[in-house]
Amino acid sequence: MTENTLARVRVAALIFSMVNAVVFGAGIVAILTIPALAAHASFWIPAMVLASFLLSPPLSWLLAPMMMLRFTRASRFVHARPR
Repeated sequence: MTENTLARVRVAALIFSMVNAVVFGAGIVAILTIPALAAHASFWIPAMVLASFLLSPPLSWLLAPMMMLRFTRASRFVHARPR
């Protein structure tokens, strides 16, 4: 595993819980505001819990490089300066 991939895994692991909370919150709001889904909330809420756990890792993996941009740009600038 390269250093870049390892850093991406670490950042993805750090933001996983936040992404999970946002996905779950958006799903719960949708379930509770749509009357057809709210009528069967005992089915849809556990389904949303499962869906949020399944969707959060790929979303975290996709968001991790964006979270690392500031650091990557700064390190490129530091390494690009002549000594």
